[in-house]
Amino acid sequence: MYDFDCEHCGGKVAEHLMDREAFRHKGTFVILERVPIGICGKCGARYFDASVLRRVAEVGRGLRSCERKEDIAVVGY
Repeated sequence: MYDFDCEHCGGKVAEHLMDREAFRHKGTFVILERVPIGICGKCGARYFDASVLRRVAEVGRGLRSCERKEDIAVVGY
């Protein structure tokens, strides 16, 4: 899925399975667990497949139920 050159620096993008990845969707956050993402080995740019972004949108719109909900701390700097 992720085997291409980075659009920012030309480095190689490789797939990494992330334990947790947070996404912002219409004013809320959706956290996906065990999600494959592409990360450039040179500059660290992150890439997300359309299937991952569709999953975020489905959860954010309430079309797919979530496994659990967690509280997160929010602090102004």
